[in-house]
Amino acid sequence: MPRALILTASYGSGHNTAAGSVATALEREGLSTLIVDHFRDLVHPLFERASRGLYYRIIQHAPLVWGLAYEVADRMASDSAGTFGVTRLGAERLLQLLATQQPDVVVTVHPTPAVVMSLLVHEGHRVPPHTTVVTDFLAHSQWIAPNIDRYCVAADEVRNEYIARGIPPERVTVTGVPLRPEFEDTVDSTAARVGFGLSTSTPVVLGMAGSHGTFGRLPDIARSLLASSRPLQGLLITGSDEPLARRLERLTAGTSVRTLGHVKDIRRLMAAADLIVTKAGGMTIAEATAAELPVLSYGSLPGQERRNELFASRAGISLIARSRADLGHLLDRALTQPQLLERIRERMHALKRPDASRRIVDVILGRDRALV
Repeated sequence: MPRALILTASYGSGHNTAAGSVATALEREGLSTLIVDHFRDLVHPLFERASRGLYYRIIQHAPLVWGLAYEVADRMASDSAGTFGVTRLGAERLLQLLATQQPDVVVTVHPTPAVVMSLLVHEGHRVPPHTTVVTDFLAHSQWIAPNIDRYCVAADEVRNEYIARGIPPERVTVTGVPLRPEFEDTVDSTAARVGFGLSTSTPVVLGMAGSHGTFGRLPDIARSLLASSRPLQGLLITGSDEPLARRLERLTAGTSVRTLGHVKDIRRLMAAADLIVTKAGGMTIAEATAAELPVLSYGSLPGQERRNELFASRAGISLIARSRADLGHLLDRALTQPQLLERIRERMHALKRPDASRRIVDVILGRDRALV
């Protein structure tokens, strides 16, 4: 049975979600898959926990510092001395893993293992064909290395950015961000609302902030929903953040706004909603687009989320609120101007790629030349 090695990292949930989606699609094609966390399994578990903890503290308490570091990193090559050797981390263990597992293909969904794979080629090692899957709606220097065979990107604009930065056009394919299989299916909105105990006649606004609700601004979203003079039903998804869930439950008790913790069936939840208020994580934007659920971006972090937000606004699939006042105003517009949401849904219908995971498999297996 052919083998695929998928390299990911646990900085946020998007990379791991992408890895799982690609693995599922490859397994449907008869490949066996192994998902490896590059920093935990190939560097060291202590390094992974410490670096992830530092990353979370920075984006929570000093997000502007992260945004500055992100922009500086985009101005240097992935193998620059300014990366302090990060792009060499795990190289020896990855080489050993390739020797023991002998995969037929390698897929990376995080920039560090992608660049390490390129480094191994540069050093003269023979490695399997390597495809990297970019999980945001942007190009960034830390994803770029000379010996990456194929790039799978989210949209035409992103492909153009990579080509402008020197990647040969034949190496960059627009596939979309890999989504879970359920996003390929149409879900009846009325049935979804009934399943969540929601009225079918009152607008539903979904509030999210990724898998770690702390990193978004859900309390602001909750207060804006509660302050709205328009009839609405609100659903707040706090992910794994139980203290935040308890706080929001107290805030919204006895109102039309409900707080939910971790929800597995995001596809059905999106089908039940008329609007999602969220920070602009790449996976969230891709999922909302596939579900044709209009986006109101709020609380996006400096760095990749602000760039995702910019892409989404230019593409006509998202509104942007920069302040609480903006949020209240745009909520009011969205709830009173159905034609506004309908225009966004039309743009989403034109741009969505719910079959992205299958398209990525076509690239990995070399069946994609018509997609380039």
